[in-house]
Amino acid sequence: MNRLILCTCLSSMLLGACSRDAAPAGHRPCDPQADAATAALYENLFRIPSKGIMFGHQDDLLYGHGWKYEPDRSDVKECCGDYPAVAGWELGGLEAGCEQSIDDVPFDTIARLLCAAYERGAVNTMSWHPQNPETGGTAWDCQTTTAVRSILPGGEHHAQFRLWLDRLAAFFASLKGKDGSSVPVLFRPFHENTGSGFWWGEKQCTPDEYKALWRFTVSYLRDEKGLHNLLYIYSPDLFRDAGHYLERYPGDEWVDILGLDAYHRQQDWDFLSGGRRMLATLQSLGEQHHKPTAFTETGLEGIPDPHWWTRWLLPVIRGKGLCYVLVWRNAHDRADHFFGPWVGHASEEDFRVFVANDQQPVLLESQLPDMYHIEK
Repeated sequence: MNRLILCTCLSSMLLGACSRDAAPAGHRPCDPQADAATAALYENLFRIPSKGIMFGHQDDLLYGHGWKYEPDRSDVKECCGDYPAVAGWELGGLEAGCEQSIDDVPFDTIARLLCAAYERGAVNTMSWHPQNPETGGTAWDCQTTTAVRSILPGGEHHAQFRLWLDRLAAFFASLKGKDGSSVPVLFRPFHENTGSGFWWGEKQCTPDEYKALWRFTVSYLRDEKGLHNLLYIYSPDLFRDAGHYLERYPGDEWVDILGLDAYHRQQDWDFLSGGRRMLATLQSLGEQHHKPTAFTETGLEGIPDPHWWTRWLLPVIRGKGLCYVLVWRNAHDRADHFFGPWVGHASEEDFRVFVANDQQPVLLESQLPDMYHIEK
């Protein structure tokens, strides 16, 4: 659909007049100046669960099991004839001025394919694994407990952090559709904060430090850099209860979407009972805080159970009101590191059953309504 309609065709019946500089009425993003496409996407994230849950796959359009950078390829599409509805991308490395991500993907390639996915009608979500600002190590370098404090205003590395955000802002601002309008992105920074696997994790900073980091990041990108094409996802790791989930929550005015990252690791926790419990809590929190919810990262590495999609994932997500579920990437250079389907894998047929099931409709790209326009 021609994106030019975004400026003029948001429903006057439901939402009133709009412009590229003002969000429609209804469910408003935490950015009061969100552009029309971004505001329309946000409204549609509330509506989409009535149709089904969008299926997402990290880096699906970049590479897959045994291949890399081949035009129009997708492991998901080759299994079931359609692209994932949600395309996941990674920004780690951009903050350091690198030309390639931590997965060795050129950022100009990411930008080009992300915009192409938008033109087809897909939803784009971006994760960010920035390096440790104190040590220069990876995001997984957790040897210090002062990294977050060091990049807050007044901290030793605050100027460096502002430079990081400047680089991110330039990338987000460069994302344009064919009509020149900004491409909306679901941005998911500082994720899995209830765990301690990253330098911003539960054992690496206090709740107040984490909240301050989140608020400064959103304020800087939104207010200082003037970005109005981002929706912000808060996505903790495993959590005990609602209180634990909200312990580091920066506030409704700083968050657009409530998410959960929870991988199926059989040695650590029970995916069926624990997943149902946490997603039910997330559903309740979404209703209380008036936020859409998503299963922002999940999967079972290597998918050893050929019926994983229908035996494990489907029962966990069924009836939870989620707008999307995203499984992690299929590495092109590591034969055992994959979380999505691919042609020839034992779970391929079960994945097709999963996307075609009638218990919990699963949506792929071509099944989406126009996510960037509000219909009457």
